[in-house]
Amino acid sequence: MNGNPIGFFDSGVGGTSVWKEVIELLPHENTIYLADSKHAPYGRKSKEEIIKLCIKNTEFLISQNCKLIAVPCNTATTNAISYLRAHFDLPFIGIEPAIKPAALKSDTKKIGILATKGTLSSKLFMDTQKEFTQHVNTIEVVGTGIVELIEAGKKDSEEMRDLLVSITEPFMISGIDYLVLGCSHYPYVKEILQELLPTQVRIIDSGAAVALQTAHILKSENLLNPTHQAGKHLLYSNLQIETLDYLTKEIANREVCLLDF
Repeated sequence: MNGNPIGFFDSGVGGTSVWKEVIELLPHENTIYLADSKHAPYGRKSKEEIIKLCIKNTEFLISQNCKLIAVPCNTATTNAISYLRAHFDLPFIGIEPAIKPAALKSDTKKIGILATKGTLSSKLFMDTQKEFTQHVNTIEVVGTGIVELIEAGKKDSEEMRDLLVSITEPFMISGIDYLVLGCSHYPYVKEILQELLPTQVRIIDSGAAVALQTAHILKSENLLNPTHQAGKHLLYSNLQIETLDYLTKEIANREVCLLDF
């Protein structure tokens, strides 16, 4: 079982930003990534719809003999991770916006959070925010349209830049010194965001933390792959493979496939 793959699913291609962090930290592990682009973005769906999609994704990855499932989707984690852990007998790694480190490190005590509507309205997000931002002013903005443009292969387009100019305006006015990216798609526009925001604003996401937690769980469950060979990576999309292929082209030993799912 140790040679079995780590499974990943997200509401599209965004979770590959986290997937890359895991591969960098655990280069000998095999992986399977499922991009549910047909139903992206999850952030606009109800909790019930999100749970149903997460169940379907999980069942597919289990059918591929995955030994652990990472859910690099903030909306899926905040709405469905508890259900998945209660109903499936394998480890799950979730992802949450990096509110805690931003709140603790902020000098201005003003932090921005850029996330989907589904994440910002979830109970898990609100509980996390309440716990760590009692003395911090948080400016929350829904990143409407970002996911759709990335899914369409337009992450570096003028259309994306114009959208981000509008989205970052509340952060500019408020004087934040940290911006938390609360969606796994958003690291793909981090460079544009950094150009638009004042130089003192630090942008953080949760990709590295997910990779560390994945390594920790594999070690604690004695599931690490003992081989010294580079891992092999199979990526599926149920809508189109062009964007998935483009975003992951620098990763060796990977195959991108269209899935009727």
